[in-house]
Amino acid sequence: MADIMTPALGESVTEATIARWTKKPGDAVKKDEILVELETDKVSLEVASPADGVLESIAANDGDTVVPGALLGRVSEGATAAAKPAAKAAEPAKEPEPAKAAEPAKAPEPAPAPKAAEPAAASAQPLAPSVQRIVSETGLDPATVPGSGKDGRITKGDALAALDARAAAPPPAAAPAAPRATHEREERVRMTRLRQTIARRLKEAQTNAAMLTTFNEVDMTAIMAIRAQYKDVFEKTHGVKLGFMSFFVRACVAALKQVPDVNAEIDGQDLIYKNHYDIGVAVGTEKGLVVPVVRDADAMSLAGIEKAIGALGKKARDGHLAIEDMQGGTFTISNGGVYGSLMSTPILNAPQSGILGMHKIQDRPMVVNGQIVIRPMMYLALSYDHRVVDGQGAVTFLVHVKEALEDPQRLLLDL
Repeated sequence: MADIMTPALGESVTEATIARWTKKPGDAVKKDEILVELETDKVSLEVASPADGVLESIAANDGDTVVPGALLGRVSEGATAAAKPAAKAAEPAKEPEPAKAAEPAKAPEPAPAPKAAEPAAASAQPLAPSVQRIVSETGLDPATVPGSGKDGRITKGDALAALDARAAAPPPAAAPAAPRATHEREERVRMTRLRQTIARRLKEAQTNAAMLTTFNEVDMTAIMAIRAQYKDVFEKTHGVKLGFMSFFVRACVAALKQVPDVNAEIDGQDLIYKNHYDIGVAVGTEKGLVVPVVRDADAMSLAGIEKAIGALGKKARDGHLAIEDMQGGTFTISNGGVYGSLMSTPILNAPQSGILGMHKIQDRPMVVNGQIVIRPMMYLALSYDHRVVDGQGAVTFLVHVKEALEDPQRLLLDL
């Protein structure tokens, strides 16, 4: 008998929820075949079968909470699934009945009409949590979605593509109006584990840190000119688009080197100063905000940073982030501008002491050399833990970021 155990969930993650079992007791399983999907407050995990055999029992059901090392179920090694019940034994032959008069011959019956096509084979496969969520929220019929995953399973990409196709299809002819249904005025939905954790961590950051925010603004003219001039050759050379985020990461790393307090954290009665620069980049997903980390950003080129951010963002949106992808950040950048935010006060990503908020670029009249000119401006917000960073350090940090972005050559010269 082989036990199916809850794996280690990573640093600071103490429990997980059973999202779904892909097999039921009595089903045949293969070694390394995915049997159960777990959801933690950060990522989704898959637990595979430890051996070939039959799923003997399930110890934790869908929706149950489990801790690392807890028993999930057992596999009977080497066993085979029970055979289907055999057909009934033939009954004893009956005495022959007296011959009856021949009945009139019946007209041949018409051939049966051909059966309608069966639904897509993928609809018989169990749905992943991300796909199930799309189905429940949009009413998408999984039987109409061709699956491109293993064994014909429907992936999240398949479901999204089907939604796009449905949106592009012409609307059906209007049916006669039915009596208007009475809808409930409220709907109660249990928060996902990720949303619960986001809520708890944000409240803890406000409660435990002496959080303060300072603001500045940056003229994006120089950065936008560089992008316009080099974006095509940059993408052709490096295989990735040149975005704003790589410039901000480089500018923040340079500023962190000048103001190391912003790259520090409190541990009990001690201050820990980080001599590495692992920058968290906030990414919005359908389940909530996650912050994967770009490791050793100080050693990366602009192209390397763009590639790392692109890869982490894709993993986040596909639900494939690992716990280690989100651990150990020393500073965070959040870009509310992609949603249209003009100004905000970002909340610290504890235990870090600083977070930079980027915002929407907007043309505004500015006074330059005594003349009023129109410039593309962005407000910057630095939220910081006043227990670690004093006001002078916070303002100095933000000025360094502003100067590096307005004069990008400073980044090349380490100024």
